[in-house]
Formats: sequence, C-alpha cells, structure tokens
Amino acid sequence: MADNRDKVVQKTMYIRGRYLILALIAAIVISSGVTALLTSGDGTSALPESTTATPEFQKLMETYSTLQKSFYQEAKSDQLLNGAIEGMIKSLDDPYSTYMAPTEAAQFHENIESSFEGIGAEIRAEEGKIVVVSPIKGSPAEKAGVKPNDRIRSVDGKVLDGMTASEAVVHIRGKKGSKAELIIERPGVQGEINISLIRDTIPLETVYSEMLPEQMGKIQITKVSETTYTEFSKALEDLKAQGMKGLIIDVRQNPGGLLNMTVKMVDELLPEGKMILQVEYRNGERDTYKSNAKSFDLPIVVLIDEGTASAAEILASALKESGGVPLVGTKSFGKGTVQTTKQFEDGSDIKYTIAKWLTPDGNWIHKNGIEPDYKVELPAYASLPAIDPEKELKQEQFSNEVKAAQTMLDALGFHPGRVDGFFDNKTTEAVTAFQKANNIEATGTIQGKTTTKMMELLHEKLKKNDTQLEMAQRVLRKLIP
Repeated sequence: MADNRDKVVQKTMYIRGRYLILALIAAIVISSGVTALLTSGDGTSALPESTTATPEFQKLMETYSTLQKSFYQEAKSDQLLNGAIEGMIKSLDDPYSTYMAPTEAAQFHENIESSFEGIGAEIRAEEGKIVVVSPIKGSPAEKAGVKPNDRIRSVDGKVLDGMTASEAVVHIRGKKGSKAELIIERPGVQGEINISLIRDTIPLETVYSEMLPEQMGKIQITKVSETTYTEFSKALEDLKAQGMKGLIIDVRQNPGGLLNMTVKMVDELLPEGKMILQVEYRNGERDTYKSNAKSFDLPIVVLIDEGTASAAEILASALKESGGVPLVGTKSFGKGTVQTTKQFEDGSDIKYTIAKWLTPDGNWIHKNGIEPDYKVELPAYASLPAIDPEKELKQEQFSNEVKAAQTMLDALGFHPGRVDGFFDNKTTEAVTAFQKANNIEATGTIQGKTTTKMMELLHEKLKKNDTQLEMAQRVLRKLIP
C-alpha cells in the first residue's frame, strides 16, 4: 500500500503508551469516524430506528425501560446509559480502551493545553489494579521513588482496586501543595510500601538536551505530546550548532504519546524512503509511514528500558530496523496498539483501540517489547522504594522501610552491617555517622531531614553512576568517525 503519511493527522491516532497520566497531562485527539451508540442528554434513546428494531438493541432498551419503571429506587437516565457504555468498553477486555464520564473527560481536556497539578505519574488499569507506567521526570512521584509497575492500592485512604484509570485519576490528582498518601505494592517486595508526597504543578516540557563530553549530544524525550516535535527539532538544531559529533536519544521511562509527533521526529533522523512503521487494521489493510527527504548524518544510539512504551517504542524500533541504530538498556514495555477517541455531546469520551502497529520489518512487539542490542541494568539501588520522611525508623524495628534505608546507607558508604530490615546497633551507628557527615542532629534514628537527605544523595549518586548512559557513550564513541 502506498505511503499514508498524511493520514497520521486525519485519523488522529493515539499511541499514548499505556494510558492516563495521574494528573491527566496526555494530549487527546478526536476521531469523527465513529457513531455514538447511546447518549444521555435527556434520558431518551438516541438509537436510530433501524438499530432499535434489532433483537439485540431491543433487549437493551427493554432493560433500560424496566429499570427506569420498576427499580425500587429512582434509576437516573444518565447513570443507566453511561453504565451501558462503560460496560461495553469493559467487555472488550482491553486495558487501553476506556470510558470517561463527563466529569472525568472534562478534567482530561482541562489539562491538554496547560500545565496540571498532581503527583506526576502515568497509570494504567490492569486486572483490577492501578499500575504505574512511569513517573514524569522531575515530578513529586519520581522524587518520592514511585517506580514503573508499582501497584497503587489506595490514595488518601481511598481504595483504587477495581477502578478504571480515569476513575483513579480523579482521586489521585489534586491541588498543588496538597498531600497524597499512597499505599503501593511493588513486584518483588514483600508487604506494602507507604509513600507520602506533596502534589505540585507538573510542567509540560517533554524534551531535555545537553552536550556530553567528546561532543556527544544527548536528548531525553519524556513523553510525546503536541509540543514534543517542536521541542525536539529545536534541541537537535541547538546541539548541531554546538558541534555535536554523535547523538544519544534517551526514551527511558517514556510512556509514549501522539503518533504524528513521533513520525515527524523519526523523519528528522532517517534517510528518505525508509519505513517508520506500519499500522494494521482488523480487515488486514495496512497504512505505511515512510520518511521524507530529511536526513541526519551523525551516528545515533538510543536508550530504552521497561518504561519505554508505545510511541517511544515506535521511535526506537524505526531507528533500529530502518537506520541500524543500536539500542542500549533493558527490554522495553511492549505496547503495540493504536488508540483514538470519540467525544459525545454530553462531554463524555470513549478511548478505544483502533489498530495495531508493526515495526518496519513487520514485527508486532505487543506484550513482548524490544530487546536492546546492549543489555545493561542500572545499579540495584535504583529500584529502591522511597521512605516517608514523616515516619520514624529506629532501633528494634523490622520493616521494608528499614531494609530500604539500610540499602541506601550501604550505597552511600555508611555500612549498616546488614540489609535485612532489622534495625540493630550497627544500623544505629551507620545512621549516626551519616547524620554527622551531613550536619544533621545525630539522633541515630531515621526521620525528616535524615530521610530526605539520604534519598537526595542517592538520586545524585545514580545520576553519576548511570551505567546505561555510560554504555551508550562507549557504543557511540566507536561509531563517531
């Protein structure tokens, strides 16, 4: 099939890697090619006569009428109709398709064109649980230690189990300065983790660039929104002007975003005529997207990890298969479907999967992810849970928080003698030494400034010991002429 680049905008495909941002930052696109089955405006059926005449819809309307007339309490029209739509979406058993009631949809749209207030993480609903896709760079969630694949069981005492992603967002987002108390389950960690953080304004900036030693440029893309291509193009030009000899593109923890912006970015980097991706519909028909005349003539390396999803995976796979670009890091998430949305007159939305996308070579990476050419793990302390600064950890306690604190101390050079979660004399000595070294009152207990300083220093240590970035630099060094 011929190249269908122009259809990127026309079909308004939504590749948001895995779902909804906790404070609803994701840009949304509207599809006009689907007819609404039900509306809730005045409580009357909006189904065309030809549809209501069929047995299937007759059954639906009879159920609606029966509940309105005979349910022991008043059955509101909008609740019945919204529930019917939500039930249809849920029956698809697709975590990427969801119904947003008017209130949820309004909150979603409010944050499309401006900054938003919340904790700054992206989530999905999976098997009745609210799962973190990835925290947003610089957000309260990232600073507090929220990790990809964390299960948020409750927020401020509100249990989230069984909610859709859009329902959970209503409880998770909140005003700047408000406190959020999260209870989290983390794969591989026994028991629950308590995380306390303060909601903040989450910036919409999605691209960060810097010049590394040896004139290696680095561009980090945190998600793909309506402004990302413009930001990326500017960053690319700025680095070229500084004499860049090679480029590292970092899409670690990037949950994805808009297809058209992704295609435009890749178009900047591949020679003319190279395949970017293929989109396959249920009838087997495919649209293909190829690069235009632009070309980037410097070597590239791409960083990926388990938080790299959807549109970010499109970028990584296109550069790998069509450009021979090496990938460094860990296996990506594996989200190979395309979403679009339909907005109803009452302000509600449905987001649903319209197709699957394939790599240039025709591979479907859904649930499998993309394997890096150079597999490199981050240091073990990179996955440590955050510790609530308000919670006091002291001698004779035994908990996951103590275990995390011991591991932090050990990584920072203050050896507690054990990292099994039991707070003993040696741990007290290590804490006291840490406090004295950082001009903190030497109490021997972990709380407040001690907790904050430990996590701050650990974050700085990780930035200096980014093993994946170090490998990317080694690989790129060999590619630079």
